[in-house]
Amino acid sequence: MTVVSQAREAEIVAFLAANGLSDAVREPLAGDASARRYERLRKADGATLILVDTPAPAEDLVPFIAIGAELAALGLSVPGVIASDVERGLAIQEDFGNETFSRLLADGADPQPLYEMATDALVTIHHGWTAETAERLALPVYDPDLFIAQTRLFLDAYMPVALGRPLSEQDRSAFDTAWRAVLEPVCAGAPSLLLRDYHVDNLMRLARPGVKAAGLIDFQSAGWGPRAYDLVSLLEDARRDVAPALAEAMVARYLAAFPDCDAAAFHRAMAVLGAVRHTRIVAIFVRLALSQGRRSYLVHLPRVWRLLEAQLAKPALAPVAAWFDHHLPPEARAALVVPETI
Repeated sequence: MTVVSQAREAEIVAFLAANGLSDAVREPLAGDASARRYERLRKADGATLILVDTPAPAEDLVPFIAIGAELAALGLSVPGVIASDVERGLAIQEDFGNETFSRLLADGADPQPLYEMATDALVTIHHGWTAETAERLALPVYDPDLFIAQTRLFLDAYMPVALGRPLSEQDRSAFDTAWRAVLEPVCAGAPSLLLRDYHVDNLMRLARPGVKAAGLIDFQSAGWGPRAYDLVSLLEDARRDVAPALAEAMVARYLAAFPDCDAAAFHRAMAVLGAVRHTRIVAIFVRLALSQGRRSYLVHLPRVWRLLEAQLAKPALAPVAAWFDHHLPPEARAALVVPETI
């Protein structure tokens, strides 16, 4: 659990007092891989709110408020922000409760309706989000350069651990070239809002009608880029297996909402963007274990590698697959579950 400094605690107490919540009971909530911290605020009448504490408000709180307003305007459910102190990185927001999709699935809920809600939310976003909105909010554009820059984390965090040495500049350059070859055609397609971390941990079931039943809680890092990214993020989850038949049904459901979409091109985009995401996630999980001692993430490496290998086997990923085959032997891939150097 994150330790809060005395100075930070004083700021939080003052912020709560300024918003009439001095008497609220504060309950720490589990966080994610970010530096944000959350508490549930339980008022005397039993009503609850969420306190958000972030050390980087310009990077997450400011965009969370702005992007959330646009998503709400499209008819989607996002936590309403009751009060905020952007300068100090504090906010009080609506409490969506505890029914994350991941918790419901762990408790045995039927996955079909949950994934349908999540897919329909993406359909709503991709029909309604405009280039003008993305430009007005100054969303980062996910073009080949940005995807490659983010995927390079694999070279820095994973490869030295797997091989016991850093890569040469020539090898790093070849990595960039391979990814550029597969990303350029994908990024030339129709873009939309790219939520970037769209999976069952970040979706909540609400007692609301239609598409509003899916509560979106993590979108502050959104950008503007290829539409297939969030769907593959949902269906190729680093933390849980999704039945192939269910994944195929959700892709078909999504494509049915876009009859003019080139289905073959969309599937190729899913393959490439899935490989991008899995490559970066492998690196993130190893980095979290190395730098923060958060070893629990390592248990997911075999799954992420299986997903990545499945995409690398597809023709659309041939240049990237060739790089992996040349620079990273199979025994240094999924076998690296708990690196000895950690």
